[in-house]
Order: sequence, then C-alpha cells, then structure tokens
Amino acid sequence: MKNYTKIKDISNLSETIKDAILLKMNPFEFQDLGTHKTLVMLFFNSSLRTRLSTEKAAKNLGMEVMILNVNDAWNIEFEDGTIMNGNSSEHIKEAAQVISQYADVIAVRAFPTLQDKAKDESEYVLNNFIKYSTVPIVNMESATAHPLQALADAITITELTEKVKPKVVLSWAPHPKALPQAVPNSFVEMMQNLEVDLTITHPEGYELSEEVTKNTIINHNQDEALKNADFVYVKNWSSYNDYGKILNQDENWMMTKTKLGKAKFMHCLPVRRNVVVEDAVLDSEQSVVIRQANNRTYAAQVVLKQILEEL
Repeated sequence: MKNYTKIKDISNLSETIKDAILLKMNPFEFQDLGTHKTLVMLFFNSSLRTRLSTEKAAKNLGMEVMILNVNDAWNIEFEDGTIMNGNSSEHIKEAAQVISQYADVIAVRAFPTLQDKAKDESEYVLNNFIKYSTVPIVNMESATAHPLQALADAITITELTEKVKPKVVLSWAPHPKALPQAVPNSFVEMMQNLEVDLTITHPEGYELSEEVTKNTIINHNQDEALKNADFVYVKNWSSYNDYGKILNQDENWMMTKTKLGKAKFMHCLPVRRNVVVEDAVLDSEQSVVIRQANNRTYAAQVVLKQILEEL
C-alpha cells in the first residue's frame, strides 16, 4: 500500500480485515517494523478517537509520532498563482515538501466547508498533500471520506456477525448542527465491498451522492428499513443536494430500543444522547460503539503496517 486516502487503496479487503483482527490479538507482533520511522499527524480539525487511535497504532509498530494542530500554528495557502499578501504565510508546495523531510508517513485530517460543494469535492487539502509530499499519505478524514472509520466498522461487523450475509442498515438521525457526508459515504462504500445486505434510510432530501449510493436500496420509511436488521449504523449528515443545509429536524428519526429490535447498534462517535439515539440503546448490550472505537486502533495499525512494508 502506497497511500491510504480512499477505500480502493486496499488491495485485498478480506485479508486486510483478517490481519487487523490478528493485530488486535497481538498488537506488538510487528513492533520493530516502524523502528526509526516517523508518523507526522496534521490536524486541520480537532479529533479525539482518530488522534489517539492513530498515534497508538503507530507506537504499537514502533514508530515515533509528531502531531501538529495546523490551524493553531499558521494558515496554509492551497491556491496556485495566489498573491500571498493576506493571512497565509506558507504555501502547500513548500509545506508538504518540508514536512516530508521530517516524516516517513504523513496523516492528514481536514473537514469540508459545507458551503462550496465543488471545492469540498475537489479534496483540495488532501490532494495537495498527495501532490506535493514525497512520502505516503493517510486520510484521517477528509471533506468527503473517512476510510479509517469505515475499515474499523468493517472489522467490527466481521467480528460480530453470525450470518453469512447480515442485514446492515444505515439510518439518518437528527442533529442540531450541519454535519458532513464523509462517514456515511465511506460506510456505504465499505459495505458495498462486503458480503452484507445494505439498506439506507433517511428523510427525503437527505440523499447522498448517487456516485456513492449506486444501486444500494434507499427506503424513506425508517420502520420498514429496520425490519430484521442485524446491524444498525446511525449517523447524521446534512443535505448533499441542498449542500450543507439542515432540512429536517424530525425527532421521530432518533434511534430507540423499540426501533432497534434485536440489531446491534453502531455509531462512529461522538454521539448526542437523546437526540441521535436514546440512552436505553447506548447503555444496552446491543451497543457496540466502544468496540468500534477500539477497532479504530487496529484499522490504523493494519494500514500503517502495509505502508511500512513497502517503504
């Protein structure tokens, strides 16, 4: 693996999931692989699970880790030909090359604007690092994708499924803030590459990009969609077509024990209790959100392992 910026960078998904589960059983088996190698983590946006799990994954492999909160340090310019007489004092062309001299792998986290769809879909932050860096790049969540989270989700479902082809439902839920489509985008893409029966349910107006959903079943009736589900992944996202807007705050879409039935409850966290999901679900044995969060370490570790093996 040369980079991990999208799910398609995984050459063999089933083997990668198996390897991640084996790493979970023996996380220090390859602790010499990253000796004298450095991971630089750049955060254009704040993080809890991604930051800690990726740092732990790197250290499990023997890597040194340096972390920079980019927007707290300086403003980077990404446009070509710009006259830099404003707030930006560093251009990505120099910044990426300089950081590459300090790092063996660079991991980047940068959220969308949720205002300019074309700019967000260009993935200008991530793609400029790919363009100008001279070392591998890992996507720790970008404007349109969160492949590390999706891999952790795949690991979790693989560990817990009792069926050859479980029914997985991605359900929208209300939220007071406009959130990106990155997590649902990557979750849908990942599930499309697993042996699962996938359904997406959301109110009308919250359709994800057709390039993402493809032929996946979409049902605007949440109760119907949830019937006989084995795994229910709940996540809010803002409108894609009416880009970045909140169109609906229907509290009836909150996940409850009654709706969940016998399914396992999944969420990437953080989650707003009694808005997205009721306490009775989160505090039940059906909730696997803590296992998901733990699997973030082994998703990142298997990715870094595959990258290090090719350096």
